[in-house]
Amino acid sequence: MPWTNTRRYRSDDFLREAGKVLAAGLIALSTSACSFSLGMAGMDVEEPKTTGSIAPASTRAASPPLSPDLSDEDWRRAKAALGVALDPQGPGTQVSWDNPETSMKGSFTPTGAPFVKNDEICRAFNARLSGPAQASLHGTACRLSGEDWTIKEIGPAAGETKPGATPAKPAKKIAKA
Repeated sequence: MPWTNTRRYRSDDFLREAGKVLAAGLIALSTSACSFSLGMAGMDVEEPKTTGSIAPASTRAASPPLSPDLSDEDWRRAKAALGVALDPQGPGTQVSWDNPETSMKGSFTPTGAPFVKNDEICRAFNARLSGPAQASLHGTACRLSGEDWTIKEIGPAAGETKPGATPAKPAKKIAKA
């Protein structure tokens, strides 16, 4: 019988088996890489697609609260004047604004001292607008500390009516006997 090294035989057998397993693993890994899925398809949350042409309410520009006749630039100028009238000025101090490009102009006059309502600083004011249409308005604007004034209430000033509306009847006074 020829002499064989049993250790060498075992190590050759081990290397052959390890090579086969390694080759099979590399083939499986390389062919499955293109079609392997981690099951993350459920994590893709699709947003609803917008199909209409109407912009969402949050992106739609709202008409200025003073008058629909005001352009964006008119409202920007009026809002700046409102901020000046309500902030540092005392009651009764009028602040005017105008836009020569559109011939719109107006003024704001605070009608009382600031007051607190719902954790906001508020102040009543009168507004006058002139341009294609004239208007006298009375309203209230409020703001959080350090932010811009926001008109909360607006309507025709006392004695004024909207075009086409009938004048309000004066309230009756009831005399006590």
